[in-house]
Amino acid sequence: QVQLVESGGGLVQAGDSLRLSCAASGGTIGSYHMGWFRQAPGKEREFVASIKWNAVYRYYAESVKGRFAISRDDAKNTVYLQMNSLKPDDTAVYYCAAARKVTTENDDYDYWGQGTQVTVSS
Repeated sequence: QVQLVESGGGLVQAGDSLRLSCAASGGTIGSYHMGWFRQAPGKEREFVASIKWNAVYRYYAESVKGRFAISRDDAKNTVYLQMNSLKPDDTAVYYCAAARKVTTENDDYDYWGQGTQVTVSS
């Protein structure tokens, strides 16, 4: 069973950058499709970005395209989310997840982290 632990969240100002990390244990992420999701207060959890097991294909929500970048380092068993030009609307708890197939759907992911809070002030 893969355990995922996110880190790197915090309180920043609009326009700032943050890099989130997701460290895996209990198994290797090399064969998994890895994703980032977020959930703002009072809203459903939504897809942010994901990366195929071979890192060739990356997928982004329209709201973050051009500002966020997902990457993976399978040697370190870690996935990253570089977030630039942050906006107050990006405020949410960010979750890392692993799926056995290429997908952007919540329900298709098999393993989830506990989340890390990102707060962007205006």
